[in-house]
Amino acid sequence: MFNKSKGKRGFFLEDYTLNPYSGCSFDCIYCYINGSKYADNTNSFYVKSNAINLVYTFLKRLYKNNERALLNLGSSSDPYMDIEKDLNLTREILKTFLRFKNPVHIITKSDLILKDIDILDKINEVAILPDDLKDNLNSKVIISFSFSTIDDEIAKIMEPNAPLPSDRLKTMKKLSNKGFKVGATFMPILPFISDSGDDLKEAIFEFSKNNCQYVIPGAMSLFGNNDESSRIKYYNAIKKYFPEYLDKTENLFYDKKSLVKKEYPSNKYQNGLYKKVRKYCSEYNISTTIIKNKLSKI
Repeated sequence: MFNKSKGKRGFFLEDYTLNPYSGCSFDCIYCYINGSKYADNTNSFYVKSNAINLVYTFLKRLYKNNERALLNLGSSSDPYMDIEKDLNLTREILKTFLRFKNPVHIITKSDLILKDIDILDKINEVAILPDDLKDNLNSKVIISFSFSTIDDEIAKIMEPNAPLPSDRLKTMKKLSNKGFKVGATFMPILPFISDSGDDLKEAIFEFSKNNCQYVIPGAMSLFGNNDESSRIKYYNAIKKYFPEYLDKTENLFYDKKSLVKKEYPSNKYQNGLYKKVRKYCSEYNISTTIIKNKLSKI
């Protein structure tokens, strides 16, 4: 249920990650879960029915040990997939966070998070940050909205069951205006579809219009080689909807020297991508880290 982060704080600042669901009904074609070591695919998901008891037991132990932790909710499965409307599992977990005054970082694609504003408000009032974050964060609730594109039509192809980017942008603005720390995890940026200078500038402009406080970018990764893997699912989508980019995409994930398929594009591609993101974020006065004075790893 809980996974402890190793070493220094990473992009998302968490001490522990947890996911009330496994798999994800949004079934994004590019999702790294597909074909990776984490799960076979996102076509199916299951509910961790004992999640609330596990969270209570874990947080009680932290409390007794006088340990304060920032918890990341939604690192590998969206905590606000559609079934949450009926189950309210994420909501009950947040109530437990509130009981133990634990801060939270939520990563989601869904505007369903709006139903929990009442609890998030209370967490933001009473939660206690870990000592090393107290002077660097002005909110006890961090909310990152995940994007691969801001184009609704492209999103319908790549993220067939997820709420539209336009809805996420509106929700981002609402939550930012409520006083939470709110930003975008712009990952994966889609090669040749949402990674050009013009595309990136437009996306970051839209983020800024909707009170985005930070943008954390990430390049595409593709795993596996079976029909349900992210690699094959993504290539099939490109072949069907963007055939002009198929060869270039396959070449981006192929090492011509070793003749081996790669899971990540070259460092040259990634560094160029992040350089463009930093440039446009600087133009619109948006940080590329959640904590502004933290040195960016990107």
